[in-house]
Amino acid sequence: MGKINMEYTLKNKQLTVVFESKGATLHSIKDNGGVEYLWEGNPDYWSGQAPVLFPICGSIRNDKAEIGNGKQTSMPRHGIVRKKEFECVKQTENSILFEIESNEEMLAQYPYEFKLGIEYTLEEKKITTRYTIENKDKEIMPFQIGGHPGFHCPLYKEESYEDYELVFEQKENCTVPTPVTETGLIDMEHRSGFLKDTDTLLLKHDLFSVDAVILDQLKSRAVTLKSKKHNKGIRLDFHQFPYLILWSTAKEADFVALEPWIGLSTCSDEGDKFEEKRNIQYAQAGETKEYEFHINVL
Repeated sequence: MGKINMEYTLKNKQLTVVFESKGATLHSIKDNGGVEYLWEGNPDYWSGQAPVLFPICGSIRNDKAEIGNGKQTSMPRHGIVRKKEFECVKQTENSILFEIESNEEMLAQYPYEFKLGIEYTLEEKKITTRYTIENKDKEIMPFQIGGHPGFHCPLYKEESYEDYELVFEQKENCTVPTPVTETGLIDMEHRSGFLKDTDTLLLKHDLFSVDAVILDQLKSRAVTLKSKKHNKGIRLDFHQFPYLILWSTAKEADFVALEPWIGLSTCSDEGDKFEEKRNIQYAQAGETKEYEFHINVL
């Protein structure tokens, strides 16, 4: 205990994966040819890499809401643990487990006692992220959780962003709501066309000139980020997560974030009671809930 931002590594013949205890986050994903798949967190663009979003994904209106039996919650965008120091409690040859428990500072923001575990497992070229949420409180605990991994795009210096595309596991017809950048909330009343009978989205920076793309109508539960010039890329499998957020900075940066979310920022058709948000999850007193997604290096 007391150690600050330690690095840990899992390695096999195909991949070397590095983690940091601050935020219990992925820090590097390299293949055996030295190609780096994870965004490096350049602070000139976005200092994050793959934060965990808990107990909210995105923002709540004015950073506060009513929660539980007349209680209040007040927390910044993406919740209360993404910049906190986790403890590495177990490491094996192919897995590592980080944990954090609620403290006074967190309880002032989110009035429930909890333990959050983040376990990473490396199996050939697949990295599994498993979130374990344990309610250590006496009351039912409402929450959201999500991932926010950013991936290098392009992978090679001689390529461009536009050489890459996202391919969904099935053809999609969907519209997207409007993100409200000033508040971090979502305007559900104003939707625009996005994917029309296609499984492919060509990447270009101006997709993100306003803000994130919020895919709340996807049928697919897997998406592949790949180059049109070679076979390298990644596939994200997110079967337990109903929403996928695509994001990069408005200032053109060499990454795209593919974010599996269990819930969304507060939407224009939602009030300020936390439990009324879309797809809120519940853990009973003493109950543990698990959610996982997979990053496959191609």
